[in-house]
Amino acid sequence: MLHVRPSNTRGYANHGWLESFHSFSFASYYDPEHMGYSVLRVINDDKVAPTTGFGMHGHQDMEIITYMLAGELRHTDSMGHSEVIRAGDVQRMTAGTGVRHSEMNASAQTTAHLLQIWITPDTLGLTPGYEDKTIPLADKQNRWALIASPGAQAGSLKVHQDVSLYATVLMADAALPVHVMAGRSAYLHIARGEVEVDGQRLQAGDALTVDAASELSMRAVNESEVLWFDLPQVGE
Repeated sequence: MLHVRPSNTRGYANHGWLESFHSFSFASYYDPEHMGYSVLRVINDDKVAPTTGFGMHGHQDMEIITYMLAGELRHTDSMGHSEVIRAGDVQRMTAGTGVRHSEMNASAQTTAHLLQIWITPDTLGLTPGYEDKTIPLADKQNRWALIASPGAQAGSLKVHQDVSLYATVLMADAALPVHVMAGRSAYLHIARGEVEVDGQRLQAGDALTVDAASELSMRAVNESEVLWFDLPQVGE
């Protein structure tokens, strides 16, 4: 029912300007046991050196979420957007029929640290779209904040899939429940810090999957940031 994916079993690439850990198969990292989870296809834990980044490139038929942990990133795309997102910001781009974009570290001094998340959409050929928002610390401190959802509930980003993404920043010794409903799966990604989930000690980069109805308790060992993906059970 519970499965832990240790951070040191992820794929890894160091390109000098970019250090990246891949939770699922990506680019030159291929692991048939880790092609994704439910409709979650990519979680890349990226650190981008100052003034460098990803040049203009294309995507199609993917929901792409960028979750900023530190620093700042300048996003420019073929839809006409040019935005700088910073720690505490989250961005959603619907690639749909096709979009080109670049992501460059906007700082000359500070490394940008982000999670780039890809989710397969429920419909192909969507009109490309973009949105971003700031999630104040108060909204996610010791509580779950809804970051993205199918209907953009509670002011969250809209994602074209039956997925709800939550995030929390837990202070040391704070605890939160994780409710996994029948017919749903959960994927917990520890972005930073260290937590215990039902006795399992998880550190930054670790992940926990749950594929059955469960009532879990998560406690922070130290200040920690955690993402929770509420996912459909695909193929069942």
